[in-house]
Formats: sequence, C-alpha cells, structure tokens
Amino acid sequence: MPEARHRGRPAAPGFAAGPVVALATAVVGRRAGGDPAGEAAALRAAMPKAAAELAALAAGAADDAAGILGFQIALLEDDALSAPAFAAIEGGAPADVAWREALDNEIAGYRSAEDETFRARAADLCDLRDRVLAWLDGGAVDTTVAPLVAPGSIVAAADLPPSRFLAIDWRAGGAVLLSEGSRNSHVAMLARARGVPMIVGLGIDPCRLAGEALVDAMGGELVLDPAPATRAAFEARRRSHEVGAAEAASHVGEPAVTADGVAVAVHINVAGPDELASLSPAICDGIGLVRTEFLFAGEGLPDEETQYRVYRRLTEWAAGKPVTIRTLDVGGDKPVAGLTAAGESNPFLGVRGIRLSLARPEVFAVQLRALARAACHGALRIMLPMVTVPEELEAARTLLDAEVAALRTAGVPATRPPLGIMVEVPAAALAVERFDAAFFSIGSNDLTQYVTAAGRDIAAVADLANPLNPAVLRLIRMVAEHGCASGREVSLCGDAGGDPEVIGALLATGLRSLSVAPAALAATKAAIGRIDLGRRADSAARKVR
Repeated sequence: MPEARHRGRPAAPGFAAGPVVALATAVVGRRAGGDPAGEAAALRAAMPKAAAELAALAAGAADDAAGILGFQIALLEDDALSAPAFAAIEGGAPADVAWREALDNEIAGYRSAEDETFRARAADLCDLRDRVLAWLDGGAVDTTVAPLVAPGSIVAAADLPPSRFLAIDWRAGGAVLLSEGSRNSHVAMLARARGVPMIVGLGIDPCRLAGEALVDAMGGELVLDPAPATRAAFEARRRSHEVGAAEAASHVGEPAVTADGVAVAVHINVAGPDELASLSPAICDGIGLVRTEFLFAGEGLPDEETQYRVYRRLTEWAAGKPVTIRTLDVGGDKPVAGLTAAGESNPFLGVRGIRLSLARPEVFAVQLRALARAACHGALRIMLPMVTVPEELEAARTLLDAEVAALRTAGVPATRPPLGIMVEVPAAALAVERFDAAFFSIGSNDLTQYVTAAGRDIAAVADLANPLNPAVLRLIRMVAEHGCASGREVSLCGDAGGDPEVIGALLATGLRSLSVAPAALAATKAAIGRIDLGRRADSAARKVR
C-alpha cells in the first residue's frame, strides 16, 4: 500500500508506532420483544448491570477516572434519562428500540449544544446506550473490546468513551485515533494524564484505517504504511522528543526561572490524593487545583468526615506548600444524583458551580466544614468556581465564617482558610476589581471559549478557540495587573498553562504562577527556562514604535 497521511488535532501529546486496530460501533442484536410489563422489567434489569460494570471499573481506577465514571453512573441513575424509554415501552415498543431511540435523542441534544464541553460528553452517553443494549442482548460491552486490542496497538474509533479507554492495557504503549472526538472530552483528559498519545478530528471512517501507523500527536499527523524515509524521519523526531523530555524531567525538581532570571511558580492540578502516590512535593510549588467532584461520584453524598480525611491527606502531602481546593463544580455536563437539577434547557448557563452550592447550602456547608478542619494541617486555600458577581463570593464567605465559628464553638479544631475565586466567566475578568477575593485563578479553558464563542471540537472554528487571541490575553493581563496592584496572587490553572507554545504569551501578561497536570510539569518548567521576557518586552516596544 502506498503511504497515506491524515491530519487531525492533537489531544494528548506524544509519539507512537504500531498496528492499527479499528473499534467499530457496537452492534447489538434485535430483541424479539414482548408485553410492555416484561419489556420494562428487562430494561430495569439491564440498567443496574451496566452501572455495575462502570462501578467495577471505577473501583480499580485512580481518582480522576473514578470521578469520570461516576458521571456516567449518575446519568444512568437519573430517572429523567430513562423516562422517555419507559414511555415508549408503554406504547408497545421493545425495550432495546425504546432505549436506543431515547438515548439517541439525548445524544443528539448533547452534540448540538452550544457549549463545547457539553458536546464532548456525547461519547459518554453513547457508552451508556451501548452498555444497556448489550445487557438487553445478554452480554457485557467490555468483553467485546479489550481482547481485540493487543498491547502497543494504535486504537482507531469514531469516538472512545472513558470506560472503554480504561478497559485497554496501555502499559506497552499505543495511541488513540478518533475520527470525531474533542481534546476537552473525558477520554482526552485520561489520555493526557496517562501519557497516551491521542489525535482527534481526523474526519475519516476508522474502519478505513489499517496497517502500520506512525502517530505524531505533537503535530496531529497520522501516517499509514510509511515509506522507509518517512519512518526514519519519524524516529528521529521521536528520539529528539524523548531526549528533551528526559532532560526536562531531570530538572523537574528545580525552581522554574525564565532565561532572564524571572521566577515563576508552577503548581499541579489533581483530582484526588491517588494521583500523588508516586509524586514528591519537591517537584512543584504546591497544588494549584484540586477537583473535588470525584468525592461526589459514588452512591449518596459524601459526609463531612469522608471529605475531611481526603482534604487532610492532600494538605499533609504538600508539606507546608499551598493546596488550593476548588469547591464542588458540578452541573452542566457533570450531574450528581440527588444534587443537580434535570431538565435545564441549557445546563451550562444554568445552576452550576457556585450557583448550585449556594442553592444547596446544606451540602455546601458540609464541604466548607471539612475544608476548615483540614486547613489545620497545612496551607489549604478554598477556591470558588464559576463566580459571576461579587454577591456570590460574599454569600460563600458568610457561610464559611458561620461554619468555622460553629466548629470552634463545638470544640472542633478549625482554621479559616483564604477564600479565592476562579476567573473563568468574562464578567468576572472584566470587573475583577469588584471581587474582594484572597486570590484569583484563571480558568483558561472556559474563559477562552466564552470570549471567542468557539468550541475547539468543531473543526470549522477550532482555530478561533485560541488562548493566544488578543482579547483573551487582554483579559488575563487585566486580572494579572489587578493582582499585582492589590497584592493578591493570580495564577492560571487551565490547559494553556501547560502548552509550551502559549506559556511565553501568558508570562508576558504579567502572570507569574501556573498550575498544570503533573504529566506536563517537566515540559512546562523547561519551556519557562527558554523564555526571555526582557527580549519579548523589547520586541513588543519596537512593534509599538
């Protein structure tokens, strides 16, 4: 076969070579059908079996994966998802037809949503659809996937839900190629965390991908049946990348300093304490973002003691370095059974983040109490997500102060942590001086897409969702300058902070603190070391003149 090249969008960096294994969409046989009562009973029996599959995967997964799988379980347990299927069964439809049509309608709604992150969750719903259909047909989905994928394979699919990604053994290498997909999808997050190269948006039927493949997920290029010269050039690029990565890793414990001597704090983003098991606090300046959603992924809401133990572990790991814990950020694409509302016409513009926490103060108070108790064990800080107006910050402050006072009155050791906000809503960035926060952390992912009104998973507008857009950088500069003038720390904890192509522009805005995924820490510090901010300033001045 002649050499063939295809281009997509990088979603998880790295290089890989190996045979392509195409995963087709699950095909499930048609049920014979029966009376409505029997079909409804069959669906009620299949759904918990699908949930049990996901729960089994979550039980053996790290905190980030457990939280993602918990999102799927919560969807499956939400009566609003299955209600249309049961209604169709009452009308005489077989259980499999009713379930497929109900889920296909829901998936279509996700895919047509304005918010890019919402669209990226369509794969999770496809997985739920196929798992329940498989049980209606008498078998489990995972048994049809993992055995097909030999270690080191290049896995091609239209899209890949996180559960199927987790069912594959990636220890021997490999990569993921998606004809659709999004770099903001759950599976892309997992791939980045585990160092599995991934390209999305290839726009070609995965069944047409076969043979030996070279995957350059740094530049988003796939080569099938490469010529000898192409293979040699690829291996040279891979070796150069590996040498650079090894060199960066050897200095990961050193402070991050630009070429002209400007110190930059580099923190890590984590989803829970399991991610820290193989890491030393010496490699970073602390934890810049803890996503607490994983605690709410199981059955029922976590109690105060459960949360306190987790927050204490995180704080003690940091050994005196700051640990910034984001309060519960659910709603939108992250439902939690018994907490989030169903049926919002646009969940991303609805009751989510701090709005949901303030709407459910009895749940919020439990988290604040646990955080205040854990703050006795280190430099813990609380960060509020999706803050839009100062009144939200003040309401959270009032509740935090009341819970700290109640703990002390009860004789329970508690410390009042500093209270900061995420700056990810343009309204907050434009009027940052109105917020009396102890610190600010810029969420570059949401801020970028809200400012540019463009989703990175839509090929036609992907280039518009760019953190280097002057409007995005101007907002970041405004927040950084306010922080400098008011003596308050400003950090950035979105994907842009770990992108070597963007870091220079971020530092030029005045930012001096970044928080990145642990896997990106070494490359981020190396990129900072290559930047000369003085030369950048001189170049900018010449352009103005």
